[in-house]
Amino acid sequence: MTWVELAIACTAAFAAGFIDAVVGGGGLVQTPVLLVTFPNLPVASILGTVKIPSFCGTAVSAWQFQKKIDIQWKLVGWIALAAFCSAMFGSYMVSIIDNKVLKPILLVVLIIVAIFTYAKKDLGHQHDALPYAAALWKGIIAGLLIGFYDGFIGPGTGSFLVLVFITIIGYDFMHASAHAKVVNLATNFASILYFSYAGHILFQLAIPMAAFNMAGGYAGTHLALAKGNKFIRIFFLVVVAGTILRFAWDIFFK
Repeated sequence: MTWVELAIACTAAFAAGFIDAVVGGGGLVQTPVLLVTFPNLPVASILGTVKIPSFCGTAVSAWQFQKKIDIQWKLVGWIALAAFCSAMFGSYMVSIIDNKVLKPILLVVLIIVAIFTYAKKDLGHQHDALPYAAALWKGIIAGLLIGFYDGFIGPGTGSFLVLVFITIIGYDFMHASAHAKVVNLATNFASILYFSYAGHILFQLAIPMAAFNMAGGYAGTHLALAKGNKFIRIFFLVVVAGTILRFAWDIFFK
C-alpha cells in the first residue's frame, strides 16, 4: 500500500463519514473507491475493512446527535438488537448467495422511494411518533430486513433506516437520522465481528480510514443539526439518487 493509495482511501473515508452523519449512504463513496484503488484485494476484504471506519464515524455522529435529540433508547435498543442478528446472518450469506440477485429488486424500490420522498414535500417535517407498542413491532420487523440487507449488500443502509423511522414510526428527519445511527452501529458491529472472525479486515488500512471517517462524521453532524429537517431531506434525495445510479450501473453496465 502506497501513501497515494492511503491518501485516496482516507479522503473517501472523510466524505463517507460526512454523508453518513447527515442521512446515511456513505458506503456509496467509500466502498467503490477502495474497490478501484485496491483492485487486487478480495472483495470480502474490502467489504470487511470499510466496516471499521463506518462504525467509528457513525459512533461519533450518534454521540453528537444524542446530545441534541431525545433518543428513545428502549425502542431503538430492541430494533438495534434485531438488526444486529440479521446483519450477522447477512454477512454470512454474502459468501453463499450472489447479491446480484437482489439488486434489480432494490433498484425498483429505491426509485419508488425517491419519487415518494420528492412528491411528498412535507415528509419528515413533522414529528408525530407512534405509540411505543406499535412502533416496537414495526421497528423490529424493519430492523430484521434492513439489518440483513446491510450485512448482505450494504450501501444505502442508513438511508433506508431513516426512511423507516419517518414513514413507519413517524419521526421527523432530524429524529429519524439520530435513531438510524444507533441501529446502524449495531449492523456495522455485527459485520465487524463476522469479518474479523473470517479474517477479512485489513487493520493497517481500516484504522487510518476510521480516523478520517470520524472527522467527517463530526463535521456532517454539526451541519445537519444546524441546517435542520429541510437540509436533511434534500441530502436524503441526493443520496438515494446516488444509490439508484450505483445499482443501475452494477445491473446494466457490469
